[in-house]
Amino acid sequence: MPKSTPKSPSRAASTPSGPSPRAAASPARPIMIVSGVALAAALLGLVSYTATKPSSPGSGGSSSVAEVSADPTAGVYPELEAYARRDPADRLALGRADAPVVLIEYADFKCGYCGKFARDTEPELMRKYVADGTLRIEWRNFPIFGEESEAAARASWAAGRQGRFWEFHRAAYAEGAKEKGFGPDRLAALAKEAGVPDQARFARDTDSAAARAAVAADQRQGYSLGATSTPSFLINGRPIAGAQPVETFTDAIEAAARSAKNVTAQRTAKPTPPAPSGEPHPGATR
Repeated sequence: MPKSTPKSPSRAASTPSGPSPRAAASPARPIMIVSGVALAAALLGLVSYTATKPSSPGSGGSSSVAEVSADPTAGVYPELEAYARRDPADRLALGRADAPVVLIEYADFKCGYCGKFARDTEPELMRKYVADGTLRIEWRNFPIFGEESEAAARASWAAGRQGRFWEFHRAAYAEGAKEKGFGPDRLAALAKEAGVPDQARFARDTDSAAARAAVAADQRQGYSLGATSTPSFLINGRPIAGAQPVETFTDAIEAAARSAKNVTAQRTAKPTPPAPSGEPHPGATR
């Protein structure tokens, strides 16, 4: 099968007025060998920047919206469902490990559009789908905005070590938070705001080899998918790029839930047992 290598990440937009960032240093990216993964990578590579770039003057906003079809299999790549870890011990995830739908988010704490999703859309998805067991949300640190992005990613992982990742996530994405930067003092302040109990351990964990390895693993997964900007998402193998309207996510989640329900029904359906020898099959005419 032919192999394709994902392109290097292009620049990604942080806020409508923010400068163009340089891509963060990244580990070597794996070569994709599955055609479905390569196709999805091409999709995200084509639309992820245009879905999050600043609007041009007079444009009235970006018109690039990831399409979600009523067909639950449209735009779905089954190979990408394996990207979900479903680890019950994952501190950077919310929801049941066996939830029928998994939303994976690849994001950067310095990304303005990631903050918009975190403030405006994610809470609604949590209330509507995580609470009833339909949805699991798995976070992937995907820092592409330089050293402070890398530091914030490691700090979020360190907060997770003490069970406070989502509180740190909320504090770091609060309105106006990213404008204060993510230097060491600011990260310590965010950890305190998030209720991280052991600040000394937090500092050690943030600068640890384990934190760097965890962030690098998330980055490799995002690059292998072809993500070139943030936020990028997978919903049961369906790629979505950018901070899209909430309806884009609800439609995709509900389509994935219906599809998962159908698959479960097919697996549990009992075939009609064969009729005893010499007896007609039920429903047969004599």
